[in-house]
Amino acid sequence: MPDVNAAQPSVADLAFAQVGAGPDVILIHGAITCLDDMAIGLFGSLEAQFRVTAFDRPGHGRNLVALAGSPDDQARAIHSAAQALGLVRPIVVGHSFGAVVAMAYALQFPDDTAGVVALSPIAFPEPRMEQLLFGPRATPGPVGFWAHTFGRLTDPMLLPILWRAMFLPQVMPARFAEVFPFERAGRPGQMLAEAQDAALMAPGAAWNAARYATCRVPVHVLAGDRDIVVNPALHAEGLVRCLPRSRLTKLRGLGHMIHHFAQPAVVEAIRDMRAA
Repeated sequence: MPDVNAAQPSVADLAFAQVGAGPDVILIHGAITCLDDMAIGLFGSLEAQFRVTAFDRPGHGRNLVALAGSPDDQARAIHSAAQALGLVRPIVVGHSFGAVVAMAYALQFPDDTAGVVALSPIAFPEPRMEQLLFGPRATPGPVGFWAHTFGRLTDPMLLPILWRAMFLPQVMPARFAEVFPFERAGRPGQMLAEAQDAALMAPGAAWNAARYATCRVPVHVLAGDRDIVVNPALHAEGLVRCLPRSRLTKLRGLGHMIHHFAQPAVVEAIRDMRAA
């Protein structure tokens, strides 16, 4: 696996990392992370069979402009980058908030999408902790300024707690702790992008949900049955009920970060979708 901490190339204003050869797979990371999370978890398992491209979502990771945009906006940016790279009808794999973007990708560009693998997905609007912790920073005017200023003081204490909590009931893998670029993922610019994500999460998920019945691509949803970050009964199971072509795999004993602990199940979901 390449050193994902090294400087990455960019295309269409998005940073990316790419490994392997074969049918195309796109990886889209979730909140308070960057492409390195997906690369650490999945590159090693996928690169022998697929050409795998992990993108930093707009405003995140190595993308220094702190503008995230709506899930539809982010999907369009990733699609433009995928087109510029010559990716051919990729399977789009999204984790958590990245699954909101992955579904927006498939709903907007069904002819350019072979399928979606949604890992621990957020699928519907609901009150969430991110809206409280980060959302105020996206507020225009003095409220946003003071929220961001206060956040810069508290983030060094808060983010390490959140990074470890998102792995529960598992523990953070040693490799992740060693190589993930915590400083980059927690920089002030990315926290502003996280604020935009939090503010636009509910309308973005609602707009996706309004279109689920029209989804033309197959979707395989994977979720841990002990996920305390995103309720699988509401989101994973609810998403499958709304989609015309979908299936659900529940992973016993796993929490939110399933791509670090159930790589064979993710590989099988992608391989099965390619074979269909």
